[in-house]
Amino acid sequence: MSLVEMLVQGDAVSRLVAALLLLMSVSSWVVILWKLWLLRRAGSDVTRSVAAFWQSPGLADARQRLHGFDRSQLVLPLIEAAQPQAPGTLAAAGERGQQLTRVLRDALHRVLHRLQYGQVLLATVGSTAPFVGLLGTVWGIYHALTGIAADGQISIDKVAGPVGEALIMTAAGLAVAIPAVLAYNVFGRQIGRIEADLEGFARDLRELLSHPGAATGPAA
Repeated sequence: MSLVEMLVQGDAVSRLVAALLLLMSVSSWVVILWKLWLLRRAGSDVTRSVAAFWQSPGLADARQRLHGFDRSQLVLPLIEAAQPQAPGTLAAAGERGQQLTRVLRDALHRVLHRLQYGQVLLATVGSTAPFVGLLGTVWGIYHALTGIAADGQISIDKVAGPVGEALIMTAAGLAVAIPAVLAYNVFGRQIGRIEADLEGFARDLRELLSHPGAATGPAA
């Protein structure tokens, strides 16, 4: 009996487990491929954008130049957030350094949230897929043994086939979980490096803009 035949002849629980594993596999691979593209571009964009910023003569020129470098929109939101707040509001209250700390922190959180998107799904798939597959195996073995007992003739040949087919569910669960776990760990390290670069740039930007006239330029 093939896996397809086993699913066709299986009950609702077996089909539900198989469909759930398929859904988890498809969703995790979609996230993996998307984050491969995103993080590869993001790492390059952050490096080029930070370099372009410090080579600019002023803030206005830096914002203009970064539109061509920061395709991932990771550095530019920090610069945009550091613009002076509207007077007469609580956002403009306090010293300039306090304002910059608040707005840069909020902008950094939004940027990092985009980088972290999908990590929860990968962690969930990696931790639960083996147990979902194990559930399918236990259920399949139960039904296989029940069917064999109903026939009244128990032999190693009749037990090995159905039980071996049920164990495929455990293998399927591992096949779904392993890529998700590996991707989660690899992406976590990449996100950590990008996060460290962005946090360092945010600190440097705060120090630069905390002092009046420090960021003056031709068009600042």
